Amino acid sequence: VIVHNVNELTEKLFPIVEAMQKHFSAGSGTYYSDSIFFLSVAMHHIMPKEITQIIQVDLDLKYKTNIQDLFDEFDNFPEGAVIGIAREMQPVYRHTFWQYRRENPQTKVGEPPPDGLPGFNSGVLLLNLEAMRQSKLYNELLEPTMVQKLTEKYHFKGHLGDQDFFTIVGMEHPELFHVLDCTWNRQLCTWWRDHGYSDVFDQYFQCEGEVKIYHGNCNTPIPED
Repeated sequence: VIVHNVNELTEKLFPIVEAMQKHFSAGSGTYYSDSIFFLSVAMHHIMPKEITQIIQVDLDLKYKTNIQDLFDEFDNFPEGAVIGIAREMQPVYRHTFWQYRRENPQTKVGEPPPDGLPGFNSGVLLLNLEAMRQSKLYNELLEPTMVQKLTEKYHFKGHLGDQDFFTIVGMEHPELFHVLDCTWNRQLCTWWRDHGYSDVFDQYFQCEGEVKIYHGNCNTPIPED
């Protein structure tokens, strides 16, 4: 077990993620403390070189299977992929990309699966740190000018930290991601069903198969065994 000091991590992270915080944070400015919500984005710069793969998970999860099975998903990464992540299971990005969608009515951006691009949920992340270090494309996308370019193209202003970054990058470069099955991050939050999207909600929320990890996001109770 290695214990990492949060303040020291934040100090290392801040210069790397400072530019993206204004686009993907809830606050009006760039808060130093917000940097920790972008840890996954730059984990390959923070962790020792000998650590080549890491799983990062939220606390509000319930495991129904051996986490070794999740680790085995690294073996399924296609060439060029650096991160394993499941799709977002609410129409949150249908909402966030509203302006881009209005200007591009034929777009798949914000559309539900299987054919649409609903965005990602960062509750369960497989980070192939070695691949992240080696990927010229991924590291270019961390540059402030690239972040600015993408947010302007998609008229994007988010508040979900790393999840927003991965989502907007995934719209442009899906090849960087290995999409995990929804059963690895079965999100339970239904907030958007009651906030204007009841007509399409189930298209995003449905998930077939035996659940391996429940995610009680937005304080949603997780089913008892």
